[in-house]
Amino acid sequence: MALWYLTSYSLRGADDVHWFPEEADCELNEGACRAALGEDASLTLDLGVDGEIRALEILSMTVALEGVEAESVVVDFVGRDMDMGLHRYPLDRQSDGIFRGEGQIPICTETVMPWRARVIVTSGERRVGSGFNFEVERSRL
Repeated sequence: MALWYLTSYSLRGADDVHWFPEEADCELNEGACRAALGEDASLTLDLGVDGEIRALEILSMTVALEGVEAESVVVDFVGRDMDMGLHRYPLDRQSDGIFRGEGQIPICTETVMPWRARVIVTSGERRVGSGFNFEVERSRL
């Protein structure tokens, strides 16, 4: 068990990320959320939903960057109150400079599961990111 946890933790690869706080009062289920990445840079994450975020539904994710040239962008979904494993989704750079890709939230046994979407931007040797909290309610049958 300890070996699994250590492997899971090390694969997350977020130890060298300089984390920035997200803007207050943003709800990913209502639209895009923004975070400043220092004085002259920012990122905006949109999960492509308008309403409830549901487990196992495909999310069309978009990350727009300002003031930073990125080589890669990934979005991790991390359980805030319980280890739910590694759910990392690399996004592809589009011709308009925006990064897009698909991902999904895994199912959980909790009625309401608190999650954090962590966006990690790699630019040369520098890695920066921010995270956005949200909740997923288990579907009722």
